[in-house]
Amino acid sequence: MDKGREALVVCSDKSMGIGITIWDMETGDHLLHIPTSASPAHGLLCLRQQFLVASQIHRHGSIGGGAIFLWALNKPQPPLRSYPVEAIGPLSCTNDGIYLAGGALSGNAYLWEIASGRLFKTWHAHHKSVNCLLFSNDDSLLISGSEDGMICVWSVISLIDMEDSRSWPPLLHYSSEHVSSITSLLTASGTSNSLLVSSSLDGTCKVWDFVTGRLIQTQVYPLGVTASVLHPEEEILFCGGAITALTISGLGLISASTDCTICIWDVVNRMIVRRFNHKKGAATNMMVIPQSSLLSASNHSGVLNQFHVSLLDKYPQPANSSKGTATLLSLRHSFKGTQTSFDSRSTHSSNQHMFDLEKEQTLAAMQMKVETCTENRMWATRTTKHVMEMNKHLQSRLLDLMQCRILWQTEIDSSTSKKRKKLKIGSILQGAEEPQ
Repeated sequence: MDKGREALVVCSDKSMGIGITIWDMETGDHLLHIPTSASPAHGLLCLRQQFLVASQIHRHGSIGGGAIFLWALNKPQPPLRSYPVEAIGPLSCTNDGIYLAGGALSGNAYLWEIASGRLFKTWHAHHKSVNCLLFSNDDSLLISGSEDGMICVWSVISLIDMEDSRSWPPLLHYSSEHVSSITSLLTASGTSNSLLVSSSLDGTCKVWDFVTGRLIQTQVYPLGVTASVLHPEEEILFCGGAITALTISGLGLISASTDCTICIWDVVNRMIVRRFNHKKGAATNMMVIPQSSLLSASNHSGVLNQFHVSLLDKYPQPANSSKGTATLLSLRHSFKGTQTSFDSRSTHSSNQHMFDLEKEQTLAAMQMKVETCTENRMWATRTTKHVMEMNKHLQSRLLDLMQCRILWQTEIDSSTSKKRKKLKIGSILQGAEEPQ
C-alpha cells in the first residue's frame, strides 16, 4: 500500500447490510469493507485521520432508533457503539478532534467531548430536523442548517460553559433567507473573510459572513441543489442537482449519483477519469482519506500521537462530575509506539486490568499508571486554569460595573449623598476583593 495515495470512503443510507466501502482511487481496488453501517447525509466523518465516525439510522437496540459507531481505521474490529436518546443525523467534529456535534430529526442538537464521552450540551436548535452541522475553521462557532431553511450560528464556548446543560444557549445570529431545506454548509478557510456557503433545495447557494450574519451573494440555479463542495483553493464552487454527494481529491472532483455510480472527473476537460459502481445503493456520504490511515501500527515509521475516545453519554453530566477523569481509561496505548486502539470496557474493568498487570509487574502496568497520573494531573491543571481565568474575568467585569455606578451616582446626587454613597460602595468593593 502506497502511503502517499488517497482512499475513497463511501457509505449509503439504504441498508445496514451495505456497510462502508473504501477504494484505492488510482487503481479502483477494494481496500477495506466495514459491514453493518447505514448513514444519512453528512453522517460520516474521519476523526484525526485515525477513526471513522458514523451516525446510524434505525439501529436495533437503540432507544430513539439510532446510534453512533466509531471504528479504528488501522485495526479492523467491532466498533465502539454509542446509543443517544434519539436518532442522530448529521455529525461534525472540531479540527483538533476534541468535540463532536450531532443533530437530530426533532431539531435537537448535541455536543460531546470525545475523549471522555461527556455530553456537554443538548438543546432545541431548530423547529424542524437538523440537516447540516459545521464547525468554523477556528472551532469557535458551530453552524447548523435545518429542513425549514433556517441557519443558526452558536458560540462553542457558550455551549461548553453554560451551567444548565439543558437551557437555551445564546444564539449569535440566524438567517431565514432560504425557503427550503438546507443541503450543505461549507466554510472558506483560505480567505481573509469568514465566509460560509449554504446550499438549499430552493435552488440557491448563498455566501455569508457568518460572524456578522451578513448576506454577501446569492447564486440561483434551475434545480434544487442537493450537494456542493468547494475546491481546496476555494476559488471554485461545485454544485449538483440529483447528485447524492460531492467531494474533492488530488485526482479531481468526485460525484455520486442516484444511479449508484461514483465518478472522478477531470474538471478542466470535463472527462471521467475513473468510475466506481456502488451497486448496493447510492452513496449519501463520500470522503477522501490518506491510505496511510489504514496501515497497521507495525507499518508506521513514527510514533502516533495518543488519542482517546469513549462511549458517548446519553444525558448531560453535572459540571462537578468525575467522569471526565474516569473515562480516560476507556481507550489507551498498552505500549509506547503502538497504534491507537479502543475498547468499550467499563472503568471497573479497566481498573481490574491495571491491577492484573500490576501483579505481573510488567512494563505495561507501570506505563499505564504513569499515563493515568499524568493525564489526571493535566486535566486538573487545565480545569484550575480555566476556573481562575473565568473568576478573573468576572471580577474585572464586577469592578467595571461598580465604577460606572459610582460615576453615575456622583453626577446625580448631592454632595452629601455623594460622600455617603462613596463610603458605602467603597466598602462593597473591599468586600468583593477579599478572597472567597
